[in-house]
Amino acid sequence: MCNFISWIEHKGNVYFLDDSKLNTRQGKELLRPEYISDLSGHGAIRHFYSELGDKGINRECENFTTPNNFPPVIVSAIKKGKFINFGICLNILTQPARAEYEKIEQPARAEYEKIKQPAWAEYEKITQSAWAEYEKIKQPAWAEYEKIKQPAFWRIARKKENRINVWK
Repeated sequence: MCNFISWIEHKGNVYFLDDSKLNTRQGKELLRPEYISDLSGHGAIRHFYSELGDKGINRECENFTTPNNFPPVIVSAIKKGKFINFGICLNILTQPARAEYEKIEQPARAEYEKIKQPAWAEYEKITQSAWAEYEKIKQPAWAEYEKIKQPAFWRIARKKENRINVWK
């Protein structure tokens, strides 16, 4: 998994992913489970820009102390807020902003943890009862299907056989 932010340099161009690219048909494909864990990585960038193949130089940086650490096009995208769908990069925050974030995030995280367990338990209870109901219905339904399928299959087989016999 690569750092936030990653890019590929090739022939004077900078290839990277941002929210506008994720809002395309090709970009939405990157939100599938097999790609999402590497969304900010070189693999996802190469998948989106398939014409790159294995060409270019993989670059990444998580040192946000100066915009000079990034290509100008990425600096512009950061300033425009084009990485919202890529998660939170706390390194970009100033110390006062980071303190404010922590002040809000910690109680929110605690509230989430408090709610998560009972909600998960309720989900499990509902899922188990639904699964049990499914199992109860599945067997008789399958038996009924088999009862109907067999005679139909043999009727079709006999019709095919009769058609073949006509040509003999």
